[in-house]
Amino acid sequence: MDILGTLQKEFNLKMVQVESTVKLIDEGNTIPFIARYRKEVTGSLDDNVLRDLNDRLSYLKNLEKRRNEVISSIEEQGLMTDEIRTALDKCVTLTEIEDIYRPFKPKKRTRATIAKERGLEPLAILFYEQKEMEKSPQELAEPFINAEKEVNTAQDAINGASDIIAEIISDNAEYRKLIREKTFLSATLISKGIKPEESVYSLYYEYEEMLKNMAPHRILAINRGENEEFLSVSINCDQGEIVSYLKSKVITNDLSTVVNVIEGAIVDAYKRLIAPSIERELRNDLTDKASDQAIRIFALNLKNLLLQPPLKGKTVLGLDPAYRTGCKIAVVDETGKVLDTTVIYPTPPQSKVEEAKETLKKLIKKHKVEIISIGNGTASKESEIFVVSLIKELKTKVSYIVVSESGASVYSASKLASEEFPQFDVSIRSAVSIARRLQDPLAELVKIDPKAIGVGQYQHDMKPSKLSESLGGVVENCVNSVGVDVNTASHSLLSYVAGINSSVAKNIVKFRENNGKFMSRKEFLKVSKLGEKAFLQCAGFLRIPESNNILDRTAVHPESYFAAEKLLDLIGTTNNINEQDEKLSSAINELGIENVAQLAGVGVPTLTDIIEELKKPGRDIRDELEKPELRSDILDMKDLKEGMVLKGVVRNVIDFGAFVDIGVHQDGLVHISEMANKFIKHPTEVVSIGDNIKVRVLSIDTNKKRISLSMKEIPLI
Repeated sequence: MDILGTLQKEFNLKMVQVESTVKLIDEGNTIPFIARYRKEVTGSLDDNVLRDLNDRLSYLKNLEKRRNEVISSIEEQGLMTDEIRTALDKCVTLTEIEDIYRPFKPKKRTRATIAKERGLEPLAILFYEQKEMEKSPQELAEPFINAEKEVNTAQDAINGASDIIAEIISDNAEYRKLIREKTFLSATLISKGIKPEESVYSLYYEYEEMLKNMAPHRILAINRGENEEFLSVSINCDQGEIVSYLKSKVITNDLSTVVNVIEGAIVDAYKRLIAPSIERELRNDLTDKASDQAIRIFALNLKNLLLQPPLKGKTVLGLDPAYRTGCKIAVVDETGKVLDTTVIYPTPPQSKVEEAKETLKKLIKKHKVEIISIGNGTASKESEIFVVSLIKELKTKVSYIVVSESGASVYSASKLASEEFPQFDVSIRSAVSIARRLQDPLAELVKIDPKAIGVGQYQHDMKPSKLSESLGGVVENCVNSVGVDVNTASHSLLSYVAGINSSVAKNIVKFRENNGKFMSRKEFLKVSKLGEKAFLQCAGFLRIPESNNILDRTAVHPESYFAAEKLLDLIGTTNNINEQDEKLSSAINELGIENVAQLAGVGVPTLTDIIEELKKPGRDIRDELEKPELRSDILDMKDLKEGMVLKGVVRNVIDFGAFVDIGVHQDGLVHISEMANKFIKHPTEVVSIGDNIKVRVLSIDTNKKRISLSMKEIPLI
């Protein structure tokens, strides 16, 4: 198989791009490094295309490996033919290879293998050839009667031969491929409830839908309902049409005396062997595709969550709500350092509201707290009401925001948290996390297993390895896109930097603790186990704000320092950023970017990146995004009325809509049909996690705690 040619066609790229990119991947370069620092080589392919290409490359390599394994196995059995080899060479999926290999695969004891052990294979071949025009099946079977082999009658022999024929038909790759296609295009999935009580699966208690039309989220919902034994699921298709197709293929002589035996074997092959197998395959394929879609949405949501703009330079009070055990409080300064901790009891059953207010007033005054970050878990509503009441009594301006505490409990009980805060108990660590994730969502959330961050749908039903690989790639992409301050980053954050594993990340932190702050990128090479290869991958993503060399504060890679210095020599250095920007623009306009790139000794893409970095050294790409909405007052669900227009924050995006926090503790749902005045295929075309949007209340169901919202027909307010 021409792997490079296949990639070139599928991704619609130039062959030189594919060849160069595959070479870089095979050499062990990371995707972030290739995307950022090898643009001239790849033709400026972005990280998303590179990851997709890398995934497809892995699949094609596995496909080729499996093809060679199958060829070797068939050859070892002495059964390889030119026809089989040609068919295997043409396969473009693993399913096609497995279909061809099926007759040659070592089998468990089946009815057909038992019949062969009883010496009935010659009779099966005789029947299958359909040449006999005179003797009846019983007459042909009589010579095979053998009591010692448990073939006591002619009918026993016929039955055994039929089992062998049924397996021959079932193992035919051509038949299976066409039946699979026919079933997918024409079959209906039927779901029925098997428990009388109401449940989240009630919609599927009497449900039918064409397989080919099923949306990914419905597939996953039905699967879960089946696994939890609320639903029974089956696939219904036109069996008569498929049996007729098999007869047209298998029956070659209508006048043969054994035609009835063949017809019986065909029906048995389909109903007993092919249909159940195809049903499993199709449902597995649908599940895999639905899972891939769910993982894609989870990954996109995770990316948008991680890249939420940080609230820099703010002292934050984190509040982890609870009832009986009290609300845990942690105050952190603008760098994330913990200044103070305590526990208050403003919620039932203690309801010590005034005492809690006095405690927080002292902390707010002492540490000049500007924002209160409230976790959205248990007792969040009561805590929010308490905080709003507190804010109204303060003499200084303090705002609050409700943040998702997904994963906070996972982090607080982790080994990492115990190493970071050995002096605090689990609940206080959660309060610290809730405060810090407002200050820098990326730096805090990388400490948590991505699967524990609730911004997807059905993620717990996904294959763990596939989900982890995809989400790990998202985190890696986000971390390297933003860059990392090597003098403040935790080892969790550092471990996502291209070329750095967990062991090297810990060594960087240890080196920093023993030797003080890094003052130059060259010092990275002094870190244990961080060699030249790792340095090449990671250096451009690690920033040193304290360095005397301005380039160490930017995303310019050390290998391009000479080019940046030539550029600075060309325009003359200045401490005035605006003046430097003007000089850069003037030089480009005067000489042309190609000529400037040639003078600097780099390609145009690299030069363009260098120029952007010199214009804004140390910039954070997240600073350009819309900041989260801070609050000072609260609504209750009973305050809502149909038609009311409110501001909200998108908390989760799924296949059929988006959940929006409108400040009433219960997120409302904007269905995909209420997102735009035009048809959209998916909600991600319109909204992303963290977006501040305006919504109109469509309906409120206080009993079921459901709020329906719309983004359409929003009046100007």
